Amino acid sequence: MSKRIQSFFQPIPKKPKVEPSSPDPSQPSNALDIEQEQEEQHEEEQQLPLTHHPAYPFPIPNLPPHLSKALSNISSTPKPITNHPHLDLLYFQPLLPPQTAHYLFHFLRSSLPFYKVQYTIHRGQTPTKITTPRNTTVFGVDATSTFTHDEGNKSLLCTKTNTPPPSPRYKCHPRPIPPCLEHLRQTIQSVTNTPPDYYNFILVNYYASNTDSISYHSDDERFLGPNPSIASLSLGAKRDFLLKHKPGIQAGPLKFPLASGDMVVMRGETQANWLHSVPKRAGDGGGRINVTFRRALVPGGTENYYRYNVGDGGVWRWDGDRGSMVLVGGEESSG
Repeated sequence: MSKRIQSFFQPIPKKPKVEPSSPDPSQPSNALDIEQEQEEQHEEEQQLPLTHHPAYPFPIPNLPPHLSKALSNISSTPKPITNHPHLDLLYFQPLLPPQTAHYLFHFLRSSLPFYKVQYTIHRGQTPTKITTPRNTTVFGVDATSTFTHDEGNKSLLCTKTNTPPPSPRYKCHPRPIPPCLEHLRQTIQSVTNTPPDYYNFILVNYYASNTDSISYHSDDERFLGPNPSIASLSLGAKRDFLLKHKPGIQAGPLKFPLASGDMVVMRGETQANWLHSVPKRAGDGGGRINVTFRRALVPGGTENYYRYNVGDGGVWRWDGDRGSMVLVGGEESSG
């Protein structure tokens, strides 16, 4: 195995590197004063335990203690936004303090496997190949199944019978939420007063630059059930989050400039009546991670999320030396 390929499977990511050409708005303003603290935290990360699972392409490190402690002490009051037709939002500005958001962004970007999913859609009789204009990853399984609490394996079981689900249930390979994201999930459920274990899926998008985007859409699939609650946490570069009402009612559009550590929770009739997007913008604002929390009710949701956020392509991982996502086992880079 070459040294380059072997480096992808080192258990602990390198010390976070902020590109000087793309200032990170979440970088603490007193970076020189905390340089010693960063060195101590970097040494601490070298000893982090790893989480293994057959469905993970490589082991995923647990959160550093300083991030675990910070997430355990989050207290933030949201601003409800309900003064538009069929709109029910909670706006946390911010949810996470700047330094916590900064370290969490770099940790997740370095630690998680990402994908550049390709799929085909048919517009009339014409097939069109789509490449997702961002890196994505996903963890979790719908409400009909659950993972055991055995840290060594976490086998998949049927929720009702507590036995392995029938083999035709999934074509994909569901994977459990790793501890680093599980801690974040519990924090989000606490601050939003969401029922325990409501969110059973975590989708992570990495926008490498301002040219990465997601077009207008709504998360109104049947497998989410009526009036789903979806929490969306922003880390890294500030990006605009746009909403517009579906045809039929003149309302909006609305724009939220989401900074690192901000979070929007879409609830009630929002998904049934509103579309949202993160558009391209001019300039190079640096990388952004969007972590979304949601609940799928049936196996169709599991199949959908893994198809469009993992797919059949290669695994990408952040390379701190290159300052970009690199295909594991290959030379191609992405942002």
